Amino acid sequence: MTEAATALCRDCLALYTEPTRRCPACGSRRVVNHPELGKLSIAHLDCDAFYASVEKRDRPELKDQPVIVGGGQRGVVSAACYVARLYGVRSAMPMFKALAACPHAVVIKPDMTKYSAVGREVRQLMLETTPLVEPLSIDEAFLDLTGTEALHGGPPARTLAALALKVERQQRVTVSIGLSYNKSLAKIASDLDKPRGFAVLGRTDAPGFLASQSVGLIWGVGKALQARLEGDGIRLIGDLLAFDEQSLLLRYGAMGKRLYRFARGEDDRRVDPSSPAKSISAETTFNRDLTGLEELKVELWSLSEKVARRLKRANLAGESVVLKLKTRDFRTITRHRRLADPTQLAALIFQAGMALLEREVDGRAFRLIGIGTDDLVDGGKADPPDLVDPARDRAARVERAIDAVRGKLGNEAIGKGIGLKKE
Repeated sequence: MTEAATALCRDCLALYTEPTRRCPACGSRRVVNHPELGKLSIAHLDCDAFYASVEKRDRPELKDQPVIVGGGQRGVVSAACYVARLYGVRSAMPMFKALAACPHAVVIKPDMTKYSAVGREVRQLMLETTPLVEPLSIDEAFLDLTGTEALHGGPPARTLAALALKVERQQRVTVSIGLSYNKSLAKIASDLDKPRGFAVLGRTDAPGFLASQSVGLIWGVGKALQARLEGDGIRLIGDLLAFDEQSLLLRYGAMGKRLYRFARGEDDRRVDPSSPAKSISAETTFNRDLTGLEELKVELWSLSEKVARRLKRANLAGESVVLKLKTRDFRTITRHRRLADPTQLAALIFQAGMALLEREVDGRAFRLIGIGTDDLVDGGKADPPDLVDPARDRAARVERAIDAVRGKLGNEAIGKGIGLKKE
């Protein structure tokens, strides 16, 4: 019955070979119908409004209230519950705009330690379902359930519905699932039926669905490229079907290949459990705009230490440093610097960040600063001995000694002078 299944009840997990609007077994209307339901095995699972959902879970009195998780009056929205979204509140929106749209919202400061703990529990439930889990963030991942029918006693669609129920029961947060035959379409599908959704895109219906969607849906197509495509008469994904791959390559470079393949629903990337994080970063929004180098320097050091801790915890090292600034008028500035060797050290991250920062401090007022590392490699390659610069080796030994003390007594147990200047 596995491949013959075309309908699934998401509440009692019953399978049917004919479409049905209501489950004959339990009466539920939460039924998924699709002719390829028993044949698809690539999924994207995404927790719904994750930070806000965790807060509502822990504070039941907020169940029906608009909740915004974010960083105060001058920060941005980290997450908004679905009630708040009805008022137009969205992630990454400046907090003052969110509160103007929904002035009666309950605003909660992010608690990343708590969210990470819940995220790990959800991830563990995924791994108990299949070892082929590729995390994308704290609350979402790709899963490949190919060949798991015998293990779980049913097709991947049924196993995924059972996983969603298990997450709800054990963690008391809801998830949305997208099921398809490749990663790109699975991720798109997971956004089609939120919250607590289950959407399917198969080989038969994906081309028609994609043809009617904006080219902005394609991963990697930002506002600038979308405007360029529309200027060339390509507004919908279906418009790309008129072009051969070579024409798109000549016009749009390497992105042309992605445009060509995406328009045809093609994506041969596998679900890779070993796929490393692409970057590690930290940022902060100030309570008041900062213009002076000394004030910005203190914030930069604090963030550099945070990034270094995350790198060490993940056993990764960064080959490049990225500085992020946001001006008073919300213009974002990013600057990159390649390092001589991969690093995990706050001092080296800070040093590279300062070189970039000094070029930007010219009297402008900044509301946000961030620092991060990308081009990540295995932590074993971090900070090799430098015979030319023994001072760097001494600095590395000092930092690792500080790490050891903090490991025993906590992050606030010991600090360097620049970090003590921060209020």
